Amino acid sequence: ANVTVTDLEELQELLLVNIEKNKHLVTGSVRAEVLKWGEDVAEFQPPPDYILMADCIYYEESLEPLLKTLKDLTGPDTCVLCCYEQRTMGKNPEIERKYFELLQADFELEKIPLDKHDEEYRSEDIHIVNIHRKR
Repeated sequence: ANVTVTDLEELQELLLVNIEKNKHLVTGSVRAEVLKWGEDVAEFQPPPDYILMADCIYYEESLEPLLKTLKDLTGPDTCVLCCYEQRTMGKNPEIERKYFELLQADFELEKIPLDKHDEEYRSEDIHIVNIHRKR
């Protein structure tokens, strides 16, 4: 696969370190790019086949920019896999609920059952959701 890993500007060095440490596993290409939610995504077009999200649901003020970026990045055939740890402290349950409520305006969601998760890494508080644009 040709992979683009993204994060904020201040984490690019860490992405490059991770790419270097894992280059022996790469059979395609991998590059690191800055992606700030809510901003222009033209350089990431055409829409990718897959978007893998991990632990992106945590700040209430980031929900709208995250959703805008997802809408701007995805095409009709893009598969988004969203993995997150369910947190029960503070405002986390409310933020999670709001995220999925807002997401359903433009996307269809399918929760991946726990028995379909990798046996070694599965946990009751780790969730994976398959997300597609509504047709």
